[in-house]
Amino acid sequence: LHTGPVVAGVVGTRKFQFDIWGDTVNVAARLEQNSEPGRINLSEATWNLVKDRFKTRPRGKILAKNKGEIEMYFVED
Repeated sequence: LHTGPVVAGVVGTRKFQFDIWGDTVNVAARLEQNSEPGRINLSEATWNLVKDRFKTRPRGKILAKNKGEIEMYFVED
């Protein structure tokens, strides 16, 4: 999970589709590519918003394509 601004809208003229765009979407996709099955992975931006509500532990930094290193956290059971 990642948190940040996005642009959202409906595209198409005959078959409408809702979509979102932006750096936040791209970062979320990179995090998903580095996720572990069955685990909830949080970016540091999301962790800062939920750290007092959920038990978490640091996962460490991951190398995200075109983004560099991103600090990640796991939500614990």
